[in-house]
This record gives sequence, C-alpha cells and structure tokens, in this order.
Amino acid sequence: MNDTSLTTLDQVRAFLAGTVAVEFSFATTADRYAWIEQTLVRFDYARLGKADKGLVRRFVQKLTGYSRAQLARLIARQRVSGRVRRQGLARHRFPRRYTAEDVRLLAHTDTLHSTLSGPATKKILEREHRVFGHAQYARLAGLSVSHLYNLRQQPTYRAQRQTLTQTRPTRVPIGERRQPQPQGRPGFLRVDSVHQGDWDGRKGLYHLNAVDEVTQWQVIATVEKISERYLIPALAALLDDFPFRLLGFHADNGSEYINHHVARLLNKLLIEFTKSRARQTNDNALAESKNGSTVRKHFGYSHIPQHWAARVNAFNHAYLNPYLVFHRPCFFPELSVDAHGRQRKRYRYQDMMTPYDKLKSLPQAEIFLKPGLCFATLDARAFAFSDNEAASQLSQARQRLFQQIRGQDAA
Repeated sequence: MNDTSLTTLDQVRAFLAGTVAVEFSFATTADRYAWIEQTLVRFDYARLGKADKGLVRRFVQKLTGYSRAQLARLIARQRVSGRVRRQGLARHRFPRRYTAEDVRLLAHTDTLHSTLSGPATKKILEREHRVFGHAQYARLAGLSVSHLYNLRQQPTYRAQRQTLTQTRPTRVPIGERRQPQPQGRPGFLRVDSVHQGDWDGRKGLYHLNAVDEVTQWQVIATVEKISERYLIPALAALLDDFPFRLLGFHADNGSEYINHHVARLLNKLLIEFTKSRARQTNDNALAESKNGSTVRKHFGYSHIPQHWAARVNAFNHAYLNPYLVFHRPCFFPELSVDAHGRQRKRYRYQDMMTPYDKLKSLPQAEIFLKPGLCFATLDARAFAFSDNEAASQLSQARQRLFQQIRGQDAA
C-alpha cells in the first residue's frame, strides 16, 4: 500500500472526494490487517472526535472493501489489544472412533457387494467379525446404520469407490388366479423374467428369477430365448436347485409361463400353479423387487447377446446363486394386525438374515429338505467362504465374464 502522501485528515477527506490519486494493493489478508493497524495508529484514531472517526472508517472501508460490521470488529480488537491480527477458531471436535482404515474397509466391503442397503451392509460387517472371526472388522461390527451412511460421504470412502421390455399378457385358462398361502412353509416360489435389452433389432438373453416367498431363497437361470426349447430345460434345472420340496409356483400373466408346456412340467412335479390376479399389483412384488435388487444390480440394463446365455448361466450357478442364498442378508417382515383388521409389516434389523439362515430358523426345518439332503452338507457350502470372500469371488468372476463379452463383441 502506497499511501504515504496521506498524512492529515484533510488529505483523507480530499481522497474520499476523489481529488487525490493513491495506489493500493494487498497481497494477503495479513497485509491488509497490518495496514489497518498502521492507519489507526497514524491518525491516532482513539483520540479523534466522532466525525473524524467516521472519516477514517470510510477511508479504511473504501481501501479494504470490508463491511461496516467487519471493520467495527477489527477496530474494537485494536482498541483492546493494540493489534489487528487474525484469530484462529478453536472449534470443539469430538474424538474419531472410526479410522481412515475403517472407512477404506467399509468401501472395500461395499465394492465387493455392489453397495447394499445400510442394514444389509451392517449385518455383513457383524458377520465378518463375529461369525468368521476377522479382527479388522471389530470396530465396524458396532457401526450404526445411520453413521454408516455418514462414512460413505467421507473423502476417504469416495476416493476408493470407482446401472425392459414388458411382456405382453395373454389370456390362457392355465393356472389358478389367486395369491399363494405358504403359511410359513418354504417351497412357494415367485417367478419372473428379466430381458437383457435389445440392440439394433437383436434380442438379448433372458434371466429367469425364482424366489421362495418364506425364506427368500433365490435361484437365477439364464436362457438364450424364452421359447419351449430353451425355457423348459432351464426351468427344470432351476427348480431342482432348491434344497427343499417345492409346493407352489406363482408367476404373472406372461405367456412364457402361462402355457401348456410349463403346466405339464409343474403337474409332473406335483407343484401347484397359480398366477397373479387382475388389479393386484403386489401379487408378484417379491420377484419383481428382486429383479431390481439382484438381477439388474449384477447384470445392469445393457444388451447382452443371446449366444452368451450358457456362460452367463454357468456364472449364475457357480457364483451368483450361492452368494445370494448364503451371504446376502435380507429383511424379513414381522406381520401384525391393527384394530381395524389391516395387516402391518415391520422390518426389524434383528430379523435380518441370509436366506439360508432363515431356512434353518424355521421350526423343524429338516422336514422341508429334499430326500438325501441335510444341513451338514449345506453348512459346508455356507461357511466355506466368508461373506466378503464370496463377494470377492463373485466380483472377479463377473469382471472376467464382462471383459470376455465386451472383448469378443467389439472384435
């Protein structure tokens, strides 16, 4: 600041009137504060009258660009301490419970599981520490769901983390139009189809998604087309993958299921065939919700050519289906009836578990298993890998699969 020519209040008054030229610039805030202090001392601000103080204030305000309130605070600071200096803010900070390593571990877990909901992720963190004995998850095992979302917003987390064609209904007198009534028994399936997109008029492959209503045990099969030639063998293999006896098969009104070929297959297996009712959108909601939370989450919406169906189905059988039933936690609602007779559903965290754990928790669960199958055999599969290890294998296999698909199709 070059204002040495201003030594009297008359010169300051002339400067403010615009008759005196003065060059001024400040490199830093500290320089600006130092100049304010020097100016107040030069004109002996504390001894000036009210009018002259206002003159000096207008002068300082014009050269610094500070507001009247800010300038008043700085002058008061100079009057008390004799100095105009920046004051550091002594903000209170709570001690950090979760370290940067914990945040990176959370990001790693979310990467493996494709970012599940907060409660599902919390359940996996607990299982990693308490069931599988991984000590590095000790602090995260006590993480609350609300703070889990806070950690997902931290820069450390963000630095480590790097998305249908409707079927036409047909009126065919096959299957009973009603909602299944499992009454707590496994074996009542909800089934739906997911089309993997079109590209330049070429159809993509199809996923068959079957979910047990009671345990949420889920099996996904992939076919090239949903014609009889491909659908019936895949459907028979899909039904055989369930470890318990099947009692019901419920689908919407799509023609891929409402036909005589599927009806004969189900009749041969002594499985009851039902279909969704008109204007009852929740009849097949379980399967449709799983379409988004599992099928679309792992395969996305992009076109996958039909000739990849066999390899995708092998991926389902080896990695995706075991992960869904043994390692992915699900909410299970608690039903209650209010005073007006309406059913209420509560989704409690303590009721969250994997489909396999849900099956084992049923009363006399052994009686529902298929002949020759026992829980010891299923336990060997369930605990062969931890949740994160299974998710890591799934992620790596899916990455190899999509690299092959992109590489060959691009060629």
